[in-house]
Amino acid sequence: MNNANPNKFANMATLAAFGLSRRGVIFAAAAGATIAFSPLAYGAGTIKVGLSGPFTGGSSSMGVSMRDGVKLAAAEINAAGGVLGKQIQLVERDDEAKNELGVQIAQELIDKEGVVATLGYINTGVALASQRFYQENKIPVINNVATGTVISKQFLPPEHAANFVFRISVPDVIQAEMIAAEAVDKRKFTKLAILADSTNYGQLGREDLEKSLAKRNLTPVAVEKFNIKDTEMTAQLLRAKEAGAQAILTYGIGPELAQIANGMAKLGWKVPMIGSWTLSMSSFIDNAGPNGEGARMPQAFIQEPTTPKRKAFIDGYTKAYNVDRMPSPVSAAQGYDSVYLLAAAIKQAGSTDGDKIRQALESLKEPVEGVVTTYNQPFSATDHESQALGMAVMGEVKGGRVSFAYEEDRKDAAKVRTKPKN
Repeated sequence: MNNANPNKFANMATLAAFGLSRRGVIFAAAAGATIAFSPLAYGAGTIKVGLSGPFTGGSSSMGVSMRDGVKLAAAEINAAGGVLGKQIQLVERDDEAKNELGVQIAQELIDKEGVVATLGYINTGVALASQRFYQENKIPVINNVATGTVISKQFLPPEHAANFVFRISVPDVIQAEMIAAEAVDKRKFTKLAILADSTNYGQLGREDLEKSLAKRNLTPVAVEKFNIKDTEMTAQLLRAKEAGAQAILTYGIGPELAQIANGMAKLGWKVPMIGSWTLSMSSFIDNAGPNGEGARMPQAFIQEPTTPKRKAFIDGYTKAYNVDRMPSPVSAAQGYDSVYLLAAAIKQAGSTDGDKIRQALESLKEPVEGVVTTYNQPFSATDHESQALGMAVMGEVKGGRVSFAYEEDRKDAAKVRTKPKN
């Protein structure tokens, strides 16, 4: 691994914001790769941060990408001197996308490990079951990937004195609107079938999607459900075909999405697939192969070096983990950004107290340059979503990877789309 290239780390301005001199930043950039992947000499002067997600199983392409993005950012910050003079110590746990295991992990990270915050959550069900423990203990949790609309609204005031749940990912209410706009407004389809998995993610997303279609005076001609690990979609697809569906809208989290594309190929029936962001995962692209070409989905980040910051991140990630294509670029980028947001909040708070970190996240004074966007006061006491409608773009599977669906979005990609200040 060539670790002398400073492009594999955050730019000078970002690292300098954590109090390191230019000379120190250059040193950190040169040394950071070694620090990232060798055991750190953690001592009393560390800040423990939980890192929870599915690192094995059907959701692992999302979980591993998110985890590796988090680790890369933490290594950069630690190489630059840490936060408040302390190193960030990540405490990793694999929740296997299981709600009950997520609950156990949350309790362990809080009670045994004493984390000051937790980053992660890939699956909506795991988040909804687990984040209440952080809420009860006044410890911030930043959802990096889970998109269920209700996630950031589970503990809203005035029912709760304060909300400790934040989110980096694009919520389903926005994704559903983008999917409906793509299918109906842009491509003029009038007969649409929905195929959603039986998880909380799939069913809550389906509800959001049906609401977005209803706003356009459309009712799906077929609404079908499938289970995790299902390998046969013929019955659902036949019903959609017989109903005259012009396109399939999907909401699912695993490689089962590939079975939809492959199932259509078996039937000799080819209609467009338009779905949630998970159609960008390697588990769909690799398992669907040529049958997945043309699938479209909302994307907060596409693995293309459209800005210097994104190029540095892509170069750093691909070199550090020896890959050409990230398994889930969106998950990696959002995980990476979450560390810098948390570090900025801790620095502003001047403390690792959970309530002070929450207050700082809700009132960040300095912009945080991320990979997905530049976060300029992204949160407030009543809004814990970092994404707004109009920030994400439509991606499309082309040649075995995700690219921009529309050329105008590619041409405009160097312009960072930001959320209006809270």
